[in-house]
Amino acid sequence: MRQFDAPTILTMGEPSGIGGEITLKAWLAGHDKLSPFCIIDSPARLRNISDSLNLNINVTEIENIEETGKVFKNSLPVLPITLPNHAIPGQLDIINNPAVLSSINQAVHLVQTGQAKAIVTNPIHKKILYQTGFTHPGHTEYLAALADINTEPVMMLASKRLRVIPVTRHISIREAITELTSDLIIGTAITVDKALKHDFGFPNPKIAIAALNPHAGEDGMMGDEEKIHIEPAITVLKNMGLSVAGPLPPDTLFHQRARENYDVVLCMYHDQALIPIKTLDFETAVNVTLGLPFIRTSPDHGTALDIAGKGCANEQSLISALETASDMAANRSKITDA
Repeated sequence: MRQFDAPTILTMGEPSGIGGEITLKAWLAGHDKLSPFCIIDSPARLRNISDSLNLNINVTEIENIEETGKVFKNSLPVLPITLPNHAIPGQLDIINNPAVLSSINQAVHLVQTGQAKAIVTNPIHKKILYQTGFTHPGHTEYLAALADINTEPVMMLASKRLRVIPVTRHISIREAITELTSDLIIGTAITVDKALKHDFGFPNPKIAIAALNPHAGEDGMMGDEEKIHIEPAITVLKNMGLSVAGPLPPDTLFHQRARENYDVVLCMYHDQALIPIKTLDFETAVNVTLGLPFIRTSPDHGTALDIAGKGCANEQSLISALETASDMAANRSKITDA
C-alpha cells in the first residue's frame, strides 16, 4: 500500500473531553465524502457516546488498519485500546493517562511505517498528563520527541482565509521577547517555506513577517527588537532566495486586502497569531505541525471539558483537520512521484 492510499489515523485525545463526540460527528457528516480514517480508541467508550447522544452510529472494532476502507462507509473503524477506568465526560481521571499516550505512540508507529498517511490528533489535557510525569510542553513537542528530530517543529494555524505561524509559542510575552532571535526567525521561515512547497503546493511561498512592537518599532522609538532581530533575519532569508516581507505592523496585516499579498504570516508570539485566525475562522481553523517527518494536523481547540457529553461540540474543525491532512498527503505524494 502506497502511503498516500493509506487511511488517516486519529488519536483518542483526552477521553473525558469532546474528542470522541467530534470524531463520531465527523464520521457521520463525512463518511460518504471524506478520505477513510480510523481512530485508536476504546470501542466501548465511543459506543456509549453514540448511544447517549442518540447519534445511532455503528462502531466497528478492526484488527488491522488496512481494514479501514472496507468498513468506513458503513461504520466508524476503531483500532481498540483499553481504558483502565470508565471515562466520565468532563471529569479528568489520571488513571487513563497511559491510554492517552499509548494512542499517540501507536499512531506515530503507524504513520512512520507507512500504514497511515497522516495523523490527526484529538486534543489532550496537558495538566492531567503532567501529574504522571509528562514533561513536554504539548502535543507538538511530544511528537517531535517520538520522531527523534533535532530541529524544532513549527506550529501553523491554517484556514481558507489565513495561515499564521507563532515563532514563539506557549510562553509568557516577557519570555517570548527574551527568546526571540534572528536565528529562531530564520529557522522557522526555512521550515515554513519548505512545508508550503512540499505539503501545500506553493512553488514560491510569500511569507509576511510581523513586527513585534507597535508601528514596527517606529524606527526604534517603540522598541528595538525589529532592528536587532527581525530585520537582520529578513536580510538573511532574502539572500537565501526566500520571498519574505517585513517587519510589517500587525495592526494592518490581517485585513482582507492585506491578506492578498502573502501566503503565510510569521508572528512573533502566540496571541499575535491566534487572535486574528480565531476571529476570522474560529470553527474551521486547523493546527498543522510543520517540520515533522510525517503529516500531523489537529482541530484548533482544546478538550472543552465544560461541554463534554452535552452533544453541542462542533466537529467542523476536526473535519477541516482531516481534509487538510489528506490534501497535504496528496501534495507530498506529487513531490515523491515527480
